[in-house]
Amino acid sequence: MYKATYFKTDGKKGRARALPDWLFDGVVNEGVLHQVVKAHLANQRQGTAAAKNRSAVRGGGRKPFRQKGTGRARQGTIRAGQMKGGGVIFPPIPHGWNQKVPKKVKGLARRSAFNARAEEGRVILVDPLKLEAPKTAILRDYLGTIEAKGKILILTEGMKENVYLSARNLPDVEVRCFGEESVYDIIWATTVIMERGALENAEAPAGAEEKEATDA
Repeated sequence: MYKATYFKTDGKKGRARALPDWLFDGVVNEGVLHQVVKAHLANQRQGTAAAKNRSAVRGGGRKPFRQKGTGRARQGTIRAGQMKGGGVIFPPIPHGWNQKVPKKVKGLARRSAFNARAEEGRVILVDPLKLEAPKTAILRDYLGTIEAKGKILILTEGMKENVYLSARNLPDVEVRCFGEESVYDIIWATTVIMERGALENAEAPAGAEEKEATDA
């Protein structure tokens, strides 16, 4: 069972808290992590790159010069790829890069990503973050108080607009609602900060409780 460092609202350190087995089961499947992260990055591509081939370039209805007697290689059209102003040979064409990943594979990858961070002691539990108004300085000082290092992913219980807006100007801080984070977000982060309520009130996926009972 993994444990995470716990900090109170005022930034004071509390006793370490145990992380739930349904999410932190100790399994890190690197192959699945690679598959899901690769698919995530591929799905970010627009696939709009395009160029004209020789049939799409305007002109070229006649031979540029006569077939013989010029001392040059014969050419049939000025729009061929080797000619100046001609079309592109094997040009990129618009197409989709989307890759579909099964739901169970995504779930395994998500647990593996969390386990990888917990195994390295990079998961921090905190009391609910309460900001009366967007204030980057307050959030930055709080992160400094709890000694959060590197790139930081903050997972909140539900949408907290003030927290999101406060972190927007911090280059290495991302805020997501717990459950809406991607595997890439977790792997990207050096430190994962989770609101305690978000983890405690989250519902375990179907079959997780049966698995725990069987393992016991």
